[in-house]
Amino acid sequence: MYLPSSFRETREDHLHALMQAYPFATVLVHGPDGMVANHLPLERVDGTHLHGHVARGNELSRFDGAEVLVIFRGPDGYVSPNWYPSKHETGREVPTWNYAVVHVQGRLRVIEDAAWLRALLERLTDRHEAGQPSPWHVGDAPEEHTQKLLRAIVGLDITIERIEGKFKLSQNHPAANRVGVIAGLRQRAAPGDAELANLMSQLEEGRS
Repeated sequence: MYLPSSFRETREDHLHALMQAYPFATVLVHGPDGMVANHLPLERVDGTHLHGHVARGNELSRFDGAEVLVIFRGPDGYVSPNWYPSKHETGREVPTWNYAVVHVQGRLRVIEDAAWLRALLERLTDRHEAGQPSPWHVGDAPEEHTQKLLRAIVGLDITIERIEGKFKLSQNHPAANRVGVIAGLRQRAAPGDAELANLMSQLEEGRS
């Protein structure tokens, strides 16, 4: 990943926060026929592992022991040069795109253990159902149905070996331009703009 120093994010709490807030990740692995990409929710466990699951027929189930690259993508959005005060002074600004991503490199282990899988499904379900008026739980389904579905999936345990974060949030611009981008995002209010503005605001607060 092209990573200029001004956009490099090394603070673990910021990297982990993005992975927690945006758990739907892309898993890349190099297979005998080329690159393979899959998309699935993952949870970080003990700071050193990522856990998830796929259908037994998914090609990832055949890559036990493989090196993988996992991409967590945070908020992103187009940035207009009209939002920069400096543009109105010099005219020397151009459009860009702001975004935040985390890349995790690690080693994949395929899990067949039914108890491990069930515990994973219970944790994932409880987390993502937490905001529902009447949260659904794995135990709500008939047990024979749950057991049948457990036999149709495999678990994924990815040992984290390296984490890189790129938070391209206008750090290469003066403070007035960064404030202008935040205001422009909040005024436009396209999908993801509020999240991107909030992330930029948090970065600004960290500067003070």
